[in-house]
Amino acid sequence: QVQLEESGGGLVQAGGSLRLSCAGSGRTFSRDAMAWFRQAPGKELEFVAAISWSADTTYYADSVKGRFTISRANAKNTVLQMNSLKPEDTAVYTCAARWGMSGVASTKPTDYDYWGQGTQVTVSS
Repeated sequence: QVQLEESGGGLVQAGGSLRLSCAGSGRTFSRDAMAWFRQAPGKELEFVAAISWSADTTYYADSVKGRFTISRANAKNTVLQMNSLKPEDTAVYTCAARWGMSGVASTKPTDYDYWGQGTQVTVSS
């Protein structure tokens, strides 16, 4: 069974940092593009960051550019390093994998095939 599991969420003060990890199981994800999305209460799902299978292409939402970094730790793990966190970053963060498609990253949630359950990130002011 193919699964994605996020970890690393929690409560942090504004200006602090968190490191989210996405661990895949059931198969290797080395040829998949990976992405992070987030959803705050009462708001729509929002793209955060994406990385191609080869890690040569990354995309970031304007709201996180310069503060967040997405990377591939290995064939099954993707990391989102979040620095200079703001209260508006509070949300449930979910990782996603795009199977096939030559590992091209996308900002559209409908392009992703596998999703984790999410991890809560809360930033206090």
